[in-house]
Amino acid sequence: MTENSTHPQFTPPPTDPWKGFRGVMAGTLILEVIVVALTFPVVAKLAGGVTWVSGLYLGAVTLILLLLSGRQGKPHALEINLVMQVFVIAGGVFHWSIAVVGAVFACVWIYIAYIKRDVAKRIEQGRLPGQQAI
Repeated sequence: MTENSTHPQFTPPPTDPWKGFRGVMAGTLILEVIVVALTFPVVAKLAGGVTWVSGLYLGAVTLILLLLSGRQGKPHALEINLVMQVFVIAGGVFHWSIAVVGAVFACVWIYIAYIKRDVAKRIEQGRLPGQQAI
């Protein structure tokens, strides 16, 4: 530690916590893709059938979520995932249950954002296993 520094420096964690975090985010998106795709039968049976508008909207949201699952290493991936929840919730126009799915996953993504902030703070403070003061 240098004399000018008020905060001690720490070695990086021995394993990359962000690699696992990206995997959690991608896995959560895949789960969301499955759940959003399962809203097609709900719209077909309970909302009077799948129209070209509802089918195109739900199909586009599902496809975008699927494509985003492969982009979780990008800097603003978490923010994009949170914004996508607005579009899933907006699907409630076709049936209220789609909005419920979006609200549940919005809560999941908010919790993931909290975990990301907590891990970043622990890395900075040197509290992850294997970190040592320099």
